[in-house]
Amino acid sequence: MSASRKNPFKHIKMYAIVEINGQQFKVEQGQKLFVNRIKDAEEGKTVEFDKVLLIDADGAVTVGAPTVEGAKVVVEVVNPLVKGEKVIVFKMKRRKDYRKKNGHRQQFTQVEVKQVIA
Repeated sequence: MSASRKNPFKHIKMYAIVEINGQQFKVEQGQKLFVNRIKDAEEGKTVEFDKVLLIDADGAVTVGAPTVEGAKVVVEVVNPLVKGEKVIVFKMKRRKDYRKKNGHRQQFTQVEVKQVIA
């Protein structure tokens, strides 16, 4: 088989870098990820993000300035509220009788990427 012939069964790999709630994520179709909590998200609802910074469609890279024109990522909300692990914040100053203990659990929304539109 010659090197110039393409494999018809090769899967076209496409990914995008998208900004969601102030954070950047590398997303592919079918991927599940946890993002900072989306306030009005409901389970099964689709959400579109149009701040796409970069698209790679099988090696053809398109970089936005600052975003790629006409590109968007469509996601479906799997779970609207997921709590992260507890983080303990402990502050202390030795010999000064100062101690503070505080806990925090970050809230996330679990989404599944349905489509990357370029």
